[in-house]
Amino acid sequence: MIKALANAATGMLAQNLNIDVISNNLANVSTTGFKRARADFQDLFYQTLRPAGATTGDGSQVPTGIQLGSGVRPMSTQRLFTQGDLVATGNELDMAIEGDGFFQVEDQNGEEVYTRAGSFTLNSDGTIVTQDGFSLLPEITLPTDTAEISIALDGTVSVRQSQNTDFTEVGTIELARFVNPGGLRAIGRNLYRPTDASGDEMLGTPGQDGLGTLAQGYLEMANVQVVDEMVNMITAQRAYEANSKTIQAADQMMEVANNVKR
Repeated sequence: MIKALANAATGMLAQNLNIDVISNNLANVSTTGFKRARADFQDLFYQTLRPAGATTGDGSQVPTGIQLGSGVRPMSTQRLFTQGDLVATGNELDMAIEGDGFFQVEDQNGEEVYTRAGSFTLNSDGTIVTQDGFSLLPEITLPTDTAEISIALDGTVSVRQSQNTDFTEVGTIELARFVNPGGLRAIGRNLYRPTDASGDEMLGTPGQDGLGTLAQGYLEMANVQVVDEMVNMITAQRAYEANSKTIQAADQMMEVANNVKR
């Protein structure tokens, strides 16, 4: 019964973490480029009271043993990089990645970080930057008299200046990909930082070497499915309640055992 109390306690803690992950997914349902996370769990070690295949006193072999588990523990919060829906915005500097890849930007510390959010704008110098002012890499600066911007599927950026009718190429957007994108560390602001688990970035041209293409005038929305998250939340809530009932049942059984001598 003491073991039941401990096991149920680990179950309640695990489902509490599960609810935290689900609530963050739902909170970011409208966040551009957000990727939903999933809490993964694994069972703890087992106490073996009788091993499977043990020999009994009469020489026969038991087909199954007796093992008592010790509960559950969180293993990871895995981020799922499935494609989100594309929404047309009409903004010339909005870009969505159709397929694999990340935009590479430079943060306030001069470090390279990565994002799926393609809501870019211009700073006072005409450089393409994120909403936080972080420069898109490789850095692309548009002429001050730019009248129209064209971004091709392969990332080629061309502009038409106010006095011209032809487009002039001013730069090319590169995308980065990782062997294990699930190993990236989310740091907020729609940004990710590489880790030893993710591997080093592999830069390339959109549409080549497994990288996705760019869609100008579109944004990739969060890949959160509200209905699925609500179902997951109900399941986690019921599991939490079931574990609390287990604690109540174990407590009642201990109370009965304590009152036997009376």
